[in-house]
Amino acid sequence: MVARIELIPIRVQTDVCAGEDLCELIMQTTEEIGECIEDDDILVIAHKVVSKSEDRFVNLKNIEPSEESKKLARTSSKDPRLIELIRRESNDIVRHSGGIIIVETKLGFICANAGIDQSNVSVEGDVALLLPENPDKSAALLRSYIRNKSGKEIAVIISDTFGRPFRQGQTNVAIGLAGIEPIESYIGKSDIFGKKLKVTEIAVADEIASAAELAMGKTSKIPAVIIRGYSFTKSNSSSVSSLIRSRKMDLFRD
Repeated sequence: MVARIELIPIRVQTDVCAGEDLCELIMQTTEEIGECIEDDDILVIAHKVVSKSEDRFVNLKNIEPSEESKKLARTSSKDPRLIELIRRESNDIVRHSGGIIIVETKLGFICANAGIDQSNVSVEGDVALLLPENPDKSAALLRSYIRNKSGKEIAVIISDTFGRPFRQGQTNVAIGLAGIEPIESYIGKSDIFGKKLKVTEIAVADEIASAAELAMGKTSKIPAVIIRGYSFTKSNSSSVSSLIRSRKMDLFRD
């Protein structure tokens, strides 16, 4: 029998501020909505509240754009200060066309604008929000706090919204994790006809992050979701880096 999988939204009424104890906020909020975290739950949390609590705010008024950033700003119709910030957070600009700038971030992700966000960030138009500095570490701290507070062993995934090559629309993916193997490999196993599978590896961490987005939304003040009932492979040493395709295996970059 296929297990029943539940998505339990955690609604937070107030905006998360810089320096706020996000771990305590999550625990407090789950209690307020009458939920108890259970063993083998997966907590999916939007990167934005993690970044806010870690004070990853940048005021563009303090950014002095380089000549290269000013040049790129003229062709992309973006604020040159934002362009400068994107370049500082990137290893490389992969593609840019019109107002779209795809980069490889310092964390190795391929995404638009280095993951820098200005929506749902601040009433001030000049404020931008960076990705967490070390999302795996942020996930591990959340997991450890919940274990110490509740005695429960869970997994934590930090998610963000990325576009996808060759597909319209965006979907949520994992950018940090703890306690879960991000890839489920079926290599060497047999299909229903007894044929050996040779290449099938499922990015379960991304699929879980994407499923959680169905309960989060973008304007619902639901920055976290508990996934319950999914049987996952546990790990104390996993990293989101195993989801990143190496450049030599990337068929779409020069």
